[in-house]
Parts: sequence; structure tokens; C-alpha cells
Amino acid sequence: MEHYSDNPKPEGRALAAAVRSGSGGPDHPTRNAGFGIYVHWPFCAAKCPYCDFNSHVRHKPVDQARFLAAFKSEIAHFAERTPDRQVSSIFFGGGTPSLMEPEILAGILDAIHWHWAVEPEAEISMEANPQSVEADRFKAYRKAGINRLSLGVQALNDGDLKFLGRLHNVDEAVNAIELARQTFPRLSFDLIYARPGQNVKDWTEELKRALDYAADHLSLYQLTIEQETPFWALQHAGKLVVPSQDEAAELYQVTQAICEEAGLPAYETSNHAVPGAESRHNLIYWRYGEYVGVGPGAHGRLVGTNGRSRFATATERNPERWLSLVEANQHGTITDDELLAEEQGDEFLVMGLRLHEGIDLARYQALSGRRIDPRRVEDLLSHNMIERLAPIAAGSNSEDRIRATKDGAIVLDAVVADLAI
Repeated sequence: MEHYSDNPKPEGRALAAAVRSGSGGPDHPTRNAGFGIYVHWPFCAAKCPYCDFNSHVRHKPVDQARFLAAFKSEIAHFAERTPDRQVSSIFFGGGTPSLMEPEILAGILDAIHWHWAVEPEAEISMEANPQSVEADRFKAYRKAGINRLSLGVQALNDGDLKFLGRLHNVDEAVNAIELARQTFPRLSFDLIYARPGQNVKDWTEELKRALDYAADHLSLYQLTIEQETPFWALQHAGKLVVPSQDEAAELYQVTQAICEEAGLPAYETSNHAVPGAESRHNLIYWRYGEYVGVGPGAHGRLVGTNGRSRFATATERNPERWLSLVEANQHGTITDDELLAEEQGDEFLVMGLRLHEGIDLARYQALSGRRIDPRRVEDLLSHNMIERLAPIAAGSNSEDRIRATKDGAIVLDAVVADLAI
């Protein structure tokens, strides 16, 4: 691991080991998919008009030390519920986590290391925006422990960056990419396509330029108009027109082909990587693993102490209310629901069918307590919406593994709905 201001003390590790040795019960079917920690920093310098994430602009300085104390409390709370886990990934999302002072981020990482065993090669990611004032801090974040950076570039066109509400320009984005490549072992950056007026020729040129800058991972998202965003209001007022479904589908297919040819095939609907460089943290989500969510508006999926049940957690979204709740109760949880077997099965389908590696239908049955109707599987196979895969493990049943085809990926929601009935 990289340097931390304080290493976990031996007595803390011994206590964790003692708790682990006392845990029992059969493992939940999601246990072997990994265990991650998601940390949500909710503040941004500006709110983008397409964004429906839990992000907030504050015109007065945020009391970061007070928030650090709250993060430590909530981490301790969730550690009590998950004492026997080994952390394989940590992800700082937002908001804009790169607005955090590096020592605040380091303090959060210290708390995670204190309460859980963390794998020596754990992936520790942070989202960042390309403004030069933040890029100058990259070395400090690296020293604190970040080994993977995810840059919110979004476009390589100054006009579209302005349209998307971004505070950086293309030159700043390119400079940030170059500095990040020099500083972090791993780098990803995001782009948004299917923007108003964008055609295949323009997107092809922009994407190929992005691939010239890319390291080993790209996240390429289709612009979606979310409710209660400024773009939603503009669209419903007739002032914003995005590409049609057919045009967007063509842009998606072009994206897949160009990235595959460049050696960054899609391993998930919107994510492309050199084989072996996939986002380990996001794979925990898509493989329906277990993760703790700390910070305002963070979500988690936790296996119960009996090893069989699974809980959906969510914390208070408003940063100041979350802070007050944590200071009063040690955590800001407002949702802590045990998921029904059917709900777990549905979530597994929604997440897993986004992956190129597909899903194991036997695992679906273990989660949901029921089989998918073989007739539905055969119908989707006959319409080239899904395909069967060879088994991953020796001795497993190849008939139990499926994935969406390229045609099925375009209408993935409909494929999931057909299987879940």
C-alpha cells in the first residue's frame, strides 16, 4: 500500500480477527463477488444541467474536518455490521471528491484500514474534475493512497463542454489526462455521447482522439435526460432535442466497434478496458457483490450476520442533515431494508446482464429461489437477444451461463424484463 499517516494498530487487527473467527452460517451467494467501500463526497463547484446525482454547491467553505469525523463514525458503524470482510476496492465518488483536501481523504482511508483488512493490491479510486487547480493536487492524492483516477472529461469539444455545464476546457482536460498518466498507475476518463446535433462522423473523430489520450480504460455514456434536471425542463419546453433512439443506437454500435478495434473492448454496457484493466470496484456492483456506502446519499448492499439475508442501505442525501444524524447516532442511515429473494434475483439480472461475461443462471436461482422459465430463455436465444456461454469454472454447467448479444444490449431493459417475469 501507499503511505498513510497512521497504520492500523496491531490490537485493532487482532480484534477484527477475533470477531471474524466467531462468525458462522452459510455464505450468501453474493459473498464471493467481492467486498468494496464506496465513499460519497457530495459537494461540487457547480451543478451540471444533466446531473441527477446527489451533488450540492455550497458558496461558503465546507467544514471538512467536521465531515471527516462524521465519515469516521459512519465507517465504524458499518464495520460493526461487516466484521469478517476483506476489502478489495475503495471508491471515492461524488459530487467532486477532488475538492477534498488530501489529508481529509487520507484520514478516511486510515479509518477504513483500521476497521477492515484491506487487500495489499486493493484498487483505490477517486473521481476528479480536470480543472488545473485540482490537477495540481494529484501528487498529494497519490501519496495518500489513490492508485486509480477517474476523470470527468465528458467531451473533447469546447462548445459541448460549455453546453454540458463543465468548468474546464479541452486544453485543461488534456493537461489533466497527461498529468494523471504520469502520477497514477491506472487512469480512466468519461465521455458523454449522443449529444444534441452530434452525428456519427463527429463522434468517430472525437472518440478516436480520446483513444489517443486514453490509458487502459474509458467510460462512454449515452446522454440521458433525467427528471428534475435543467435538461429535463429544456427538453419538455422544446428547447433541447437529442438524437433519436435509432441515431443513438447507431452511435452506440460505432462506439463498440471503434473501441474493440483499438484494444479496449466493452466489458460492460458503457465501460471499455484493456483486458485486465477493468474497474474492480464497479465489477463488484455488476457481479452483485457486497459493498458499504458511506457519506450523504450513499447506497450499500450488505449481507446479514446470519450469512443468508441481504440488506439495501441508503443514507440521508442532504449533507448537513446527514452530518447532524451521524453526530447524533453514529450513522446517517435512512433506509435499511432486507431484500426479498425475488428482489435480489431482479437486481442480479439488471446488473449482471450489463456485463460481457454474462451471468450464471444457477446463481440467479440461488438468490431468487426460482428458475427462469426455459421457454423464455429459448425465445430470447432464437431472436438473438442472448447467447449461451462456455462455463467459467471446470465442472460447471455451460447451459446455465448466458449474456446479452450486441442486439440485446441495445434493448437490455426489455431483455431483463422478459427473463424476470
